[in-house]
Amino acid sequence: MGVAVKGEPKVTDCLINATDMAAKRDDTYAAELTKLEDKHVSTAKALLTDKAEYDAYIAAFNEELNDLRAMFKAIYIAGCSTDAFGDFVVGHGELWTARLCAATIRCKGGKAVWIDARDILVVTESEDGGVDVDYSLSNANLDKWYDEHMQEGAVVMVTGFIARTPEGVPTTLKRNGSDYSATIFGALTQARNITIWTDVDGVFSADPRRVKGAKCLNSISYNEAWELAYFGANVLHPRTTLPAMKYNIPVTLRNYFNQAAPGTSIGMACPLPAGDEGNVGKFETRDMSGELVKGIATIDDVCLINVEGTGMVGVPGTANTVFKAVKEAGCNVVMISQASSEHSICFAVRSHEADAAVAALNKTFEKAIAAGRISRILPLKDCSILAIVGQNMCQTPGVSAMLFEALAQSAVNVIAIAQGASEYNITVVVSKKDVNKALQAAHGRFYLSKTAISVGLVGPGLVGKTLLRQMKEQLETLQDEFAVELRVVAITGGRKMLLSDGAIDLDSWEDEYASGVQANMDDFTKHVLESEAPNQIIVDCSASDVVAGHYKEWLSKGLHVVTPNKKANSGPLAYYKELRSIQRNSYTHYFYEGTVGAGLPIIATLQSLRNSGDKVERIEGIFSGTLSYIFNTLEPGKKFSDIVAQAKEAGYTEPDPRDDLSGMDVARKVTILARECGLNIELSDVPIQSLVPEPLRDIESVDEFMKELPKYDGDILSKQEEAAAAGEVLCFVGVVDVKNGTGSVELRRYPADHPFAQLKGSDNIVSFTTKYYTSAGPLVVRGPGAGAEVTAGGVFGDILRVCAYLGAPS
Repeated sequence: MGVAVKGEPKVTDCLINATDMAAKRDDTYAAELTKLEDKHVSTAKALLTDKAEYDAYIAAFNEELNDLRAMFKAIYIAGCSTDAFGDFVVGHGELWTARLCAATIRCKGGKAVWIDARDILVVTESEDGGVDVDYSLSNANLDKWYDEHMQEGAVVMVTGFIARTPEGVPTTLKRNGSDYSATIFGALTQARNITIWTDVDGVFSADPRRVKGAKCLNSISYNEAWELAYFGANVLHPRTTLPAMKYNIPVTLRNYFNQAAPGTSIGMACPLPAGDEGNVGKFETRDMSGELVKGIATIDDVCLINVEGTGMVGVPGTANTVFKAVKEAGCNVVMISQASSEHSICFAVRSHEADAAVAALNKTFEKAIAAGRISRILPLKDCSILAIVGQNMCQTPGVSAMLFEALAQSAVNVIAIAQGASEYNITVVVSKKDVNKALQAAHGRFYLSKTAISVGLVGPGLVGKTLLRQMKEQLETLQDEFAVELRVVAITGGRKMLLSDGAIDLDSWEDEYASGVQANMDDFTKHVLESEAPNQIIVDCSASDVVAGHYKEWLSKGLHVVTPNKKANSGPLAYYKELRSIQRNSYTHYFYEGTVGAGLPIIATLQSLRNSGDKVERIEGIFSGTLSYIFNTLEPGKKFSDIVAQAKEAGYTEPDPRDDLSGMDVARKVTILARECGLNIELSDVPIQSLVPEPLRDIESVDEFMKELPKYDGDILSKQEEAAAAGEVLCFVGVVDVKNGTGSVELRRYPADHPFAQLKGSDNIVSFTTKYYTSAGPLVVRGPGAGAEVTAGGVFGDILRVCAYLGAPS
């Protein structure tokens, strides 16, 4: 096309505008010609330093411009134009540019000649609206031109886009005509390589505007280029590659504005690297880019139309009738799928054509619908098509499984499926609202060598901060040793929120968070969902029942949830069951090890026992690190109130120690464990022996409570003395009695040699009595059960469990 500088008028646009204006009897068409004249004269003055070259160029230009003025005058008088006139007019930009480029090379001391492609190329119109090349005549014309005009060592400039008919009438090569010209002349000259200069680096694995990790491909096959072009990818039009295929000439796409980029080569085939055949179905995490799936593309706005009916089964010609009706309605079918039962045929059309297609089908099958042979013609709007394309998918087991696994793990529902027998393309229809997630999931599965996961954190308090520090310290190890890439993309508290398009810098996040925006859980959720990684986790380190109320929404949207927050699993039984049902019936993971034992594997141990067929009869344990510390420190001569004050000062208790002494935290853990054992109990069903004296429970001031607590030391002292006299110690425990279907929280006495009596500091201990582990030797789990480090470590462990389920090596 004509030379164009950003901000200046484009030659072809001016020619088309002038034609349209003249046909409408708008005399301002003359202004468009003036723009063209000014543009070419000024450009020629800048480039053609040899006066003879300049004069010759301007003379030819003015002669052709005067011819155009006369033609536009005739069009203006007639008030109409023809396609032949239009084809003749728009080709002038190519003439002027080719002539100018050749003259510029000569002015710089080189040899150059130019060809008017209308003197060489002979084309005929094809039934699909394009043109077919008559290679016999075109070759003869090129040989003749070569004999008459070619100069040894000269650069040949050829006009693009234009040609002529067998009758000698000027015409164009229609859409993508300039690229088509290049491949045609490449075929005519049997060139070693054809390079198409454009404004992108090459063909990408996905739309880089929507997938930030999209890769520029080194090479693709002609077949892959055709498939991707169909879906609107920035690739050559299928017709453009045909001349190159005739002589197996590779076509390279290069970026004129980034000449350092090597571009993408399009050729016959792209074989798998040696030694990799047969490994695909093993689902290992490795970089498969360029091996199987070359590109992932979408058509975003389609309607899926389903024609159903028992009367279709075994009836020849039904499909023909369906698609004939759609064709006559002027609708283009972009995908077809039919079940082998023949009970239904579904196909996709562009959304703006859906109403016309449905109306045509209802009219065509009016009698069949009335008779019940066709039960319904159902349009499903707001759909999108996603396709993975790759020549090496052919006869390679496991590719479809990899795609559907990735979509399932991202909670993307597949509505319809289509695959050609060539196996170069697998196409699925998904809801339009899920297409970006589907695109990210598919691209991540085939192009990312890492298990890439976006993380959104709720609750950047003590545990949340510690978790972020632990993640920062492990990021490099996770990437190098386990191929896991964790990207924290969002952090929210009760008032502030930090969102990032990329990964948040875990070295400086606190400063950025301090100046964050107002917290909004809907915006937080949307941001995590739309992050570029194919999988997303929300980690709730808060203790909020409001945040816990979002778990169902998150899990239903395909977000994995990891939490030490006890409010969801110890809240209403119906809500707990909904969460577990979503977890069991989807690929969405919900892990909550930290809700019971902080970093101790209490939930995991219980689930392992039950999954192995063991029958849990009783769970008994010291679940509170705070109360463990208090009673481990309580000795003869020490006051209960003094130890509580000591624990509060050391940070072992909540700001209000009554939150620990009430036993509610232990009751929540007992409720969670009871439900994990299959008991349908509510938190209110668990009796609690509170250590807060009843007269002090309603005192508003924490200081006043601490001041009054010593008055009640005698209650604990008397129990301690009774226990000591019997050779026992006091322990505050939670019990799940599976046999009787109950749970309880109480202060109990244990022999001095019992494992519960051997604890030190704030350790927790849990014993499991089961069919295999009897009361004579229960299974015991013991260790630190409180503190930010161990709780954050337990949460981090759950995050890594999600990674393992998503494909990271264990």
